Amino acid sequence: MSEFQDVTIIKKANVYFDGKVVSRTVKFADGTAKTLGFMMPGEYSFDTEVAEVMEIMAGELDVLLPGSTEWLAVKGGESFDLPSHSCFQLKIRQGTDYCCSFIG
Repeated sequence: MSEFQDVTIIKKANVYFDGKVVSRTVKFADGTAKTLGFMMPGEYSFDTEVAEVMEIMAGELDVLLPGSTEWLAVKGGESFDLPSHSCFQLKIRQGTDYCCSFIG
């Protein structure tokens, strides 16, 4: 889906790592939420509270998923799943546009 309809967007940005990762929260009428963001090249670590699906719209990165010892290459048009209450690592190779869907 290339666009969302009938949503509420939180104006305040979510800013991480000195502005190298920025997102905005989108809320849907059914109570679900997503974040739309952009990550500059660099290495980052994130924690999840609930399960997430990270959809990469454009860009290239490597992700170290929870419980894994091998980095997975991900590029625009691909996605990966993250369990709740976990930590994952990212190596952003080029500017990356993403959509994160919160599950549960």
